[in-house]
Amino acid sequence: MSASSQDDSSDPIAFRDLGLSDAVMSVLSEVGYETPSPIQAATIPPLLEGRDVLGQAQTGTGKTAAFALPILSRLRENGRGRGKAPQALVLAPTRELAIQVSEAFQRYASHIGGFTVLPIYGGQSYGPQLSALKRGVDVVVGTPGRVMDHLKKGTLKLDALSWMVLDEADEMLRMGFIDDVEWIFEQTPPERQVALFSATMPSAIRRIAKKHLKDAQEVTIQTKTTTAVNIRQRYWIVGGGTSKLDALTRLLEAEPFDAMIVFARTKKATDELAERLSARGHACASLNGDIAQAQRERTVARLKNRQLDILVATDVAARGLDVERISHVINFDIPHDTESYVHRIGRTGRAGREGDAILFVTMREKRLFKAIERATRQSIEPMDLPSMAEVNEQRIGRFKQRITDTLKSAKLDTFRRLIDEYQAENNVELEELAPVLAYLAQGDEPLMLEAGKKGAKPGSAKFGDSADGSSKPKKRDAAFTDGDLETFRIDVGHAHGVEPRNIVGAIANEAGVDSKNIGRIDIQDEFSLVDLPKGMPKEIFEHLKTVWVANRQLAITREHDAPPAPAAGRRNKPSTLKAKKPRKAKSSKGKTKSKGKPKRASTSK
Repeated sequence: MSASSQDDSSDPIAFRDLGLSDAVMSVLSEVGYETPSPIQAATIPPLLEGRDVLGQAQTGTGKTAAFALPILSRLRENGRGRGKAPQALVLAPTRELAIQVSEAFQRYASHIGGFTVLPIYGGQSYGPQLSALKRGVDVVVGTPGRVMDHLKKGTLKLDALSWMVLDEADEMLRMGFIDDVEWIFEQTPPERQVALFSATMPSAIRRIAKKHLKDAQEVTIQTKTTTAVNIRQRYWIVGGGTSKLDALTRLLEAEPFDAMIVFARTKKATDELAERLSARGHACASLNGDIAQAQRERTVARLKNRQLDILVATDVAARGLDVERISHVINFDIPHDTESYVHRIGRTGRAGREGDAILFVTMREKRLFKAIERATRQSIEPMDLPSMAEVNEQRIGRFKQRITDTLKSAKLDTFRRLIDEYQAENNVELEELAPVLAYLAQGDEPLMLEAGKKGAKPGSAKFGDSADGSSKPKKRDAAFTDGDLETFRIDVGHAHGVEPRNIVGAIANEAGVDSKNIGRIDIQDEFSLVDLPKGMPKEIFEHLKTVWVANRQLAITREHDAPPAPAAGRRNKPSTLKAKKPRKAKSSKGKTKSKGKPKRASTSK
């Protein structure tokens, strides 16, 4: 094997320099991707040349595009001359990753006519998988167990296979899939091209690489994952009815900052977001690769001399940006590369100053978030969005400050005379005129947020089992929180590793129920029963159906056949209940493993 080692200190190259097909490049241009990550820059050229690749890089470094883009660039070279069998097979350790990889293929192939990709994994009905395989697919992304099942049944044929990808090989080793992977390798044509990616290289993975890869290009990405200790890192989970734009607007109003960089993933996103923030009255400009260097320099100069307060930028545009007054970095879009995260937040906390970095994370980006924490060896703390009261307090403070500043102006004499004339002509007291004048100054734009308006919901959450039920959000409905109890069923239980504190934390955060008003919690294998106050408002009930706990949606329903709930005030506190350990089941190979832990269902983009 020939080897290469790279770090993130080399000068960036562009995707257009890698030799990708026109169809793939048009997609990258549309979404505004500018430069490849180190693993992409190192592996795409040899894969395009037809060489096997052994890549070592951490999760969250952009490995999916590293193998998907070259496969799609060469997909139609041989056509489907050998029938409807797939040309590429990607093995992933979990159904969640299989779904994500499938969606990435579909997105990057949007300009390849007739392209089809199929995720196959356990826990999903065989019917749709069999129908799709019968029609014919270009790429199959699957977990080893389900791929083996289809191969043994003869429903998946690998005769036409040109590419074999093993993603997160060390994770497959840890989960006990390595024998299955070996068996699948034996079913593939000898002339197929192989790409194997792993965060670590234990001996078992080395053995597989030596056995199944031919003259492979070995690539190791050396990451620099230290972040400054003077930068406070926080994250907010996108959801709860609050969009990322609403959340950012709320932060801009309530979070004290001097200057800020908001990082978006694409050039198009930077322009759109900067335009929306400017329309909301913020001194804002975009910075991306389409902007000429001279204009970029002028924009940065305006930030330095306080003509601008906010830059919305892509990673490449902000490379090397050093402005001391930047107090906050907002990751509006999570980076796909952990090195990019470190680079981004390094734009604040300059010259020994304190800095703040805030990361917006969707539930679908949980893997990337965890990869960032692992790579930086730091725990990022959850945060609450500023409440309505906090935003309104800031707005009132700014309004009062405008009054104070204007009182010092020497231009009030004319207006004093006009007010005196108006009082004399209309017999109106000054205290009656004051609020009228304040309204004229404010205009039709409401001074304060109102309950029930868009973006006014509280926005706090934690990933999976990190909730502890200690937070006490404001009560949303007095009748709901103070009444007797009724029993509800939620689709999460011992088999999913849930504990009472997880359930309490999710319901307290998302439904606005004080934890002391949550009754008994009875955790079964596949579901749980929980007693909540009667009179739950419909909008809260519908929202709780979508809340995630222990990688499962609650899917809450009323349990009419359950024993009656005890009256309010005579129930066990959930914090006193102890969760039983998840039951274990023996696999067919005699290995002990947890019962199938459902993952999030696929959603099409």
